[in-house]
Amino acid sequence: MSWQPEIDELAHRRRLAARMGGDSKVERHKAAGKLTVRERIDALADPGSFREVGGLTGSGRYDSNGRLLDLVPSNLVMGRAQIGGRPAVLVGDDFTVRGGANEGAVGDKLIHAEKMAHDLRLPMIRLVDGTGGGGSVRNIEIKGHTLIPAMKVWQHVVANMSVVPVVSLALGSVAGMGAARVAASHYSVMVRETSQLFSEGPPSVVARVGEALSKNELGGSQIHTRNGVVDDEVGTEQEAFARARRFLSYLPSSVFELPPRGEPGDDPARRDEWLLSAIPRDSRADYKIRPIMQALVDAESCFEIGRHWGCAVITALARLDGWPVAVIASDPAFHGGSWDSDSAEKFTRFVDMAQAFHLPVVNLVDTAGFQVGLDAEKAGIMRYGVRALSALYQATVPWCSVILRRAYGVSAAAHQHMGRFNFRYAWPSANWGALPIEGGLDVAYKAEIEGADDPVQKRAEIELRVRSLTSPFRSAEAFVIEDIIDPRDTRALLCEFANLAAPLREAGISRFGIRP
Repeated sequence: MSWQPEIDELAHRRRLAARMGGDSKVERHKAAGKLTVRERIDALADPGSFREVGGLTGSGRYDSNGRLLDLVPSNLVMGRAQIGGRPAVLVGDDFTVRGGANEGAVGDKLIHAEKMAHDLRLPMIRLVDGTGGGGSVRNIEIKGHTLIPAMKVWQHVVANMSVVPVVSLALGSVAGMGAARVAASHYSVMVRETSQLFSEGPPSVVARVGEALSKNELGGSQIHTRNGVVDDEVGTEQEAFARARRFLSYLPSSVFELPPRGEPGDDPARRDEWLLSAIPRDSRADYKIRPIMQALVDAESCFEIGRHWGCAVITALARLDGWPVAVIASDPAFHGGSWDSDSAEKFTRFVDMAQAFHLPVVNLVDTAGFQVGLDAEKAGIMRYGVRALSALYQATVPWCSVILRRAYGVSAAAHQHMGRFNFRYAWPSANWGALPIEGGLDVAYKAEIEGADDPVQKRAEIELRVRSLTSPFRSAEAFVIEDIIDPRDTRALLCEFANLAAPLREAGISRFGIRP
């Protein structure tokens, strides 16, 4: 006698689970412009590669003879799939079943998914659409008692941040632990107008603080991609999936591997003539750093992260002669490239990710120091700034700095670790010091200027005299800078750096010490 009846029941249960929350709820979900969780997985994973784990979990309804009448599936779908030809763990909330909120099986499934990614050393991708955590007040009546918040999954969430790449896509309204899972990622994305993120939703906000706000007003992408909670925003779910796939392409599957080299497709010796005039001679003039950054790395390889926050610092993944690298660049168009607390925090987080996943760092420098003034002091710029310095000095990945123009103040001290060997170059436009001359003259020569018959003329004379000593060639004579280069040669030198750095990369878990 065969086990065909059980196999038939298995197929029946899988069909019931595939209905998700039922036709009406699925239609309502799609009418809101959102894909179902299973459509999302199909769109993100390589075709036909998803292997579900725990697909039979849910709440069954039985007749008096123990025969299954119906099944409400768990509102969390998880499993393994191929992403760009490499295995990964996918976990997605099903909003059509109780709005993606916690129910009996979800907690265990969340933990299982995070452990699976950790122990198999596979990237974790979270498709978040709901609270995904503590459930609702209704649970008090269901259980007959209240629970102390435990977040049993959190130890696994934290552990994964040190071991595997973690990507979270906020694809609807996410709150509570769902919001926390989005933030606990190496890379996160929100869909503009469709997804929102908050500690508690609008009804709770009204009840607790009296603010009547819509979901988007309270937690839309226009908020969280500007404060650093979420890295990027996109217009559609398909764009979110594409960005997730691209992000993972630069990283190893875990810290126990090295970032894979892409197929070199751009001449390492390529020279762009316009770079010779890319930096204006007027030291106060802005210029666009992104075209410079894109010209130096392999064509079409620049993947910027966190464009809308910490804007004095640009962070991107890219390739040099096919090798993945982490690129940091000052943006003089934002407060002259001076760091605020957000920029320092962005620098810290990005350096930590580069260190964790063994990415050599290229740093394009043009900074006048930390932002100054009352607002900067109130925002704690010095605390965030010294944390950024600590991240730099705890990093051991190969590092190359190119000083394009200014390198002043404490933030300029973060251009490289001064206690170990680094590659470093300067363009002819570079200049450096403890303070910019513009701000330092009036302090250093105050008495001489004020005592002159013509203070304006005296100040101009002093500035001309001091500036004559700031040529980078003077510093090169004293070996303050290792080499001054033609900007057009920068790409070739960076490709040399990437090729020399490649065999120096070491797999394994990175450990950071305490920071201020």
